Amino acid sequence: MHVFRKVMCARWFSLHKLCWAGGSVNPALVKDGSLRTLSTSARRSTVMQAWVIDKYGSNSVLRYTKNASFPIIHYPNEVIVKVHAAGLNPLDINMRGGYGAATLAMKRDPLSINKAGSEFPLILGRDVSGVIMECGLDVSYFKPGDEVWAAIPPWKQGSLAEFVVLSANEVSHKPKSLSHVDAASLPYVAATAWSALVNTGGLNKDNSAKKRVLILGGSGGVGTFAIQMLKSWGAHVTVTCSQNAERLVRGLGADDVVDYTAGPVEKKLQTLKKFDVILDNIGGETEHWALSLLKPWCGAKYVTLVTPFLRNTDQLGLADGMMQTAVTVATKALKHITKGVHYRWGFFAPSGPALDDISDMVDAGKIHAVVEEQFSFAQVPQAFEKVEKGHARGKTIVTVSREQEE
Repeated sequence: MHVFRKVMCARWFSLHKLCWAGGSVNPALVKDGSLRTLSTSARRSTVMQAWVIDKYGSNSVLRYTKNASFPIIHYPNEVIVKVHAAGLNPLDINMRGGYGAATLAMKRDPLSINKAGSEFPLILGRDVSGVIMECGLDVSYFKPGDEVWAAIPPWKQGSLAEFVVLSANEVSHKPKSLSHVDAASLPYVAATAWSALVNTGGLNKDNSAKKRVLILGGSGGVGTFAIQMLKSWGAHVTVTCSQNAERLVRGLGADDVVDYTAGPVEKKLQTLKKFDVILDNIGGETEHWALSLLKPWCGAKYVTLVTPFLRNTDQLGLADGMMQTAVTVATKALKHITKGVHYRWGFFAPSGPALDDISDMVDAGKIHAVVEEQFSFAQVPQAFEKVEKGHARGKTIVTVSREQEE
């Protein structure tokens, strides 16, 4: 009880000291009306601004509110981050439409205690760059005021809000060389590419030299990051993209570029030397011919980020969907292992430690942010429309805090 009282008193004193100076609001917390002042009133301390959805659907379901629930630290390893900038991804478009709802509902509520629809109002946005506002009692690696970035798991509330709560192991110190806007373009695609190429593909900085890697769909967020990471490790990188994206991917270091709009792309790729690893951001028909481009019986791997896992669970239910998924991946893996190549699925995996390594690479000048377009917080619906059109040439970013817009 004594320890609990000391902790609570220390927290109250810190909050009181932060908010008040000489009996008035601390001016350090107010700059041109742009910073959020802390208040002891129930309303001001429990709500925030955010873009939410109350049901799944098209862009029309997006709703701006000033009364979103303020995030709360429930576990001692969590932190609250003030959002400065948020990045949008195709996953946000899919989640807005209900993609993966069954699986994500299980992740949020594994015992099925809550009724259907309890995830609403739902906040989207998987990339965040901002500042630590509060730390749980077990958090020692971060402190309030630290500039951080993170890739937010899809089962958690997202970054299109003033504040977000995350586990400390999902957060990393932001690269010092990047602004919040640029930093928000990287975490989700970086964590996805890292999971696919390092965890699944088996590549790393020590074994990638002279490896031949093919990236199918290389001008989007994952592709542009993967090119830079692989080139910094010494790999030979071939990319498929449209002609108007060739300058972008070559500027990032791609060795060979194949234009998929100028005829059957597989025929052009078949004229090149075979590959050690293929990262597929396209899916669909590419599976039918891509694995023939791998070096046989050399441990070569095909890793696709386009899988039927969430679609199966949405359509068939959780149990049957997982069973169908297991059968599908096992069948494909066995089919191709007899030909001397490995078939794998890649998934996004949030990882603060991975972002630590990536942050070092960014500050060393080996990886650069690729931001295609920037929107204000009031323009979130327009930002979603931009991402939904596809054919990305980098990331779409939303500035959330006002000081980022000024």
